[in-house]
Amino acid sequence: MVTAWSPGEGPAPPSACLIDDIEDMVIGEKRFAGPPSMVPKTRTFYGGASSSSSSSSRSSRAKAERGDHASAALLSNVPATQSIYIRTWGCSHNRSDGEYMAGQLAAYGYAMVDEAADADLWLLNSCTVKNPSEDTFRNDVEKARRLGKHVVVAGCVPQGQKKHAVWGSLSAVGVQQIDRVVEVVEETLKGHVMQVFGPKRSAMDAGDGDGQLEPAAGRKRKLGGADLSMPKIRKNPLIEIIAISTGCLNQCTYCKTKHARGDLGSYRPEEIVARAQQVIAEGVVEIWLTSEDTGAYGIDIGTDLPALLWQLVEVLPDGVMLRVGMTNPPYILDHLDEVARILAHPRVYAFLHVPVQAASDAVLDHMRREYTQADFCRVVDVLRAKVPGVTIATDVIAAYPTETEEDWEETMALVRKYRFPSLFINQYYPRPGTPAARLPRVPTTEARRRTRELTHLFHSYEPYGHHVGKVQRVLVAEVASHGDFLVGHNKFYDQVLVPAPRDGQQPALMGRMFDVRITRAGKHYLVGEVLWDSVACAPQRPPVMPFSKGTLGRGPAMATAKATAVTAAARRSVERGTIAVSPKGPRAEVRGGGVSAGACVGSASVASQRAGTAACGTGRGQMARKEDSKLGF
Repeated sequence: MVTAWSPGEGPAPPSACLIDDIEDMVIGEKRFAGPPSMVPKTRTFYGGASSSSSSSSRSSRAKAERGDHASAALLSNVPATQSIYIRTWGCSHNRSDGEYMAGQLAAYGYAMVDEAADADLWLLNSCTVKNPSEDTFRNDVEKARRLGKHVVVAGCVPQGQKKHAVWGSLSAVGVQQIDRVVEVVEETLKGHVMQVFGPKRSAMDAGDGDGQLEPAAGRKRKLGGADLSMPKIRKNPLIEIIAISTGCLNQCTYCKTKHARGDLGSYRPEEIVARAQQVIAEGVVEIWLTSEDTGAYGIDIGTDLPALLWQLVEVLPDGVMLRVGMTNPPYILDHLDEVARILAHPRVYAFLHVPVQAASDAVLDHMRREYTQADFCRVVDVLRAKVPGVTIATDVIAAYPTETEEDWEETMALVRKYRFPSLFINQYYPRPGTPAARLPRVPTTEARRRTRELTHLFHSYEPYGHHVGKVQRVLVAEVASHGDFLVGHNKFYDQVLVPAPRDGQQPALMGRMFDVRITRAGKHYLVGEVLWDSVACAPQRPPVMPFSKGTLGRGPAMATAKATAVTAAARRSVERGTIAVSPKGPRAEVRGGGVSAGACVGSASVASQRAGTAACGTGRGQMARKEDSKLGF
């Protein structure tokens, strides 16, 4: 499918259609190609203007007017010579997706920038859980269009609302198509609209689910998503987020995420373990497992969460910690004893996020949460009994439409009983398209009163005071935003602030596990002083130093596949006459990672000449432009 319409030309005519796939566009261009002398558009601005203030665009137009069509097209359409600003909202799964997209774009040669104003294209990776985050996303889309920036939207919002008036006509990357972000960005910079939304599926084999294949065509199962071994630029080079699955098995009446992430699709255990080994070799010291519901992991492929966790624990060296992500109560009830054993392991944080949302069984039933208050209490009681000191975090929705005052008091009583150290309080807001959105709402004044009441209760108790005076081992992996403290976590994933050394010793603490004496407790944190004797004998980092911010890791497992994909993308561009480079691309050998990749950056021969940089290579199998590639998310 192809269209002669571009976003800068206003609303699409009825006969126009969006490009759903890159192959459709290539075929369409061959069928509906214009006259041979047609000059490609140098830029299409989404604000309606078709002029550019950049000197390169002015030069392109001037050359085009003189008839130098080839030079104009080359200057305006050479891939990987533009800069990209990425902004990500939402959960750790979305953050990981953003890091993967940044990694692929950087591997291809695009420059990542922190300042939105400096970018040629904005990649906005959205979250649909709450209205405020979607509103901010919408505002950024409109701002980018006013500024004449190219825009690509990604994440759960466009995936769940594909035909929305604000972003429905923009290029989009679906939540399971993040491995195609380079293609989408490349086409968008040429003035095209490309949208890729479909799920990734694979033929189910005998080891999956019930092991039964349907006759003839066979049955397809949903995959976890794009290849886990893709290149990535981590926001924190010491922390890796691994998505173990996507989607869920629930049908919660208030949830919009289901519309975007869909049903459960799990990665195979060997893929997840291989990714963990890869990032540990790159210097990561903390691994977060994420999903819309980690407790449901593996149900679709005939395994379960405890089986995966034991495999991961086996490959974790001393000094590396694992954090298990959010799980809903129904899918952990059958594995409580095993999960407790895993949380007690010295290389796993004794922490679990288990949302309750409401304590009233009537409200839970209407929400379709598939558990009762007694089920939730059993989870908390068993884990607290078997894992002393375990941290249980939970969520509460205040003023769900069917919630009465008696229902609300049950929730208050539950919080009084357990005094959760981490409590996420959310006033109910209807999400468009969800069943709950059709219900009459609790009056706003009452909803605010309940939210304030629970907030006041939460602030009335001190969850961390009993730690003061104790010696605890912490893993430091972050620096506080103001720079005065290093941020670590103890075994229970309590946040421990350590004063940042002023004598040049800070590098000796980052990414290390050592003892501190707790000197003070706040509502959300502990403060500790370093016991320096423990630093000297602390577990050493992996032999490879962590990547610095803005650099790119490449694992051996993905080198050949990514090189092939990048070369193919470059070849398609050459076939369309938009860049003048060899379809083979440059050759480069990446040492240290055990890989050799031909054409590791598809158009780097041109990009390097223009930027004066090398496209590939440092000694750990990473790739980076010489400029400081920074992230804007």
